[in-house]
Amino acid sequence: MGAFLMMASGGAIVGSKVIIDQATSNIAQEDLLGIAGSNDGGGNDLDGPINMLLLGVDIRSGQEKSDTRADTIIILHIPATHDQAYLISIPRDTEVTAPAFPKSGFGGGTGKITDMFQAGAQKGDWSGGAQLLAQTIKNFSGITFNGAAIIDFSGFKSIIDALGSVRMCVDQEVESIHMLTRERDGYPVYISDKARHAGEKLNPVVYKKGCREMKGWEALDFSRQRYGLDNGDYDRQKNQQQLVKAMAKKAMDSGAMTNPMKINELMKAAGEAFILDTGGTPIADFVFTLRGVAANDMVMLRTNGGTFSGNDAGREVLQPISLEMFEAVKNDRLAEFVMNNPTVMANNKS
Repeated sequence: MGAFLMMASGGAIVGSKVIIDQATSNIAQEDLLGIAGSNDGGGNDLDGPINMLLLGVDIRSGQEKSDTRADTIIILHIPATHDQAYLISIPRDTEVTAPAFPKSGFGGGTGKITDMFQAGAQKGDWSGGAQLLAQTIKNFSGITFNGAAIIDFSGFKSIIDALGSVRMCVDQEVESIHMLTRERDGYPVYISDKARHAGEKLNPVVYKKGCREMKGWEALDFSRQRYGLDNGDYDRQKNQQQLVKAMAKKAMDSGAMTNPMKINELMKAAGEAFILDTGGTPIADFVFTLRGVAANDMVMLRTNGGTFSGNDAGREVLQPISLEMFEAVKNDRLAEFVMNNPTVMANNKS
């Protein structure tokens, strides 16, 4: 979504739908919302508030697409004024009740929201996973979506590499459970590929407190960490929201969005990384609708006060204030809600 908001920022500066059309022509588009986006203000109605469902999946080498879960679930809310963006993460372990989904043969049931993506994608179709997730969220929150995006975490790297780096802030020192670096040249190596580098000195990757520029692989890896953080997945959510904001901010600050050639480079990388659903609206029109949203206008919000709220089944339960926040999204009164409940804002230095 950082890439999508980069496009929106570029649309504001470059001012040409032709350029945006060309730059986004290689982005795959599928129906990711089904009935959760075709009625009650969803679909291609962009005059009022806009809600988008953003999903991050982490598929490993050799893993079947039907065995994929949604590790990152973010609701992007843009009020009817189209001058602000709010990011709300839903914990991956949130307990939800999903409806039956004939497309994948899923009969419905209660479980973790991350598993419901897998239940909808049983035939190797990620669009089915997104549709079931969108319907499940709509059922418990009332939120109808105008668009959606799915990105494979590995796709982030190429986008950030096209930017050069992004500025990330670390507030808790954490050691990576995914990556090592070669001592001789600092080259990143997956821990799972350690055997291929037998005889070479490999060092752990430790993210120390402070703010600095991170390369694509570093920013991606840091945003994936949850073990070793005080609040686990809640802290990971905060770091992932920070990454989305950092991508859009870097594009604006670096002047990339004033350069049509750079826009094309960034969008080529984005097109290889994610699947998009704009509810039937041409991407250029969707982008221009959001052109008033800049990186600094992104507000990062947290559910459950940013800490664990588990039940006896080991699943997360949304607290009343979080459900009220979703109600405010549905009614396009989120700014008022945040003003009255400032504790929902994520504290981040980015």
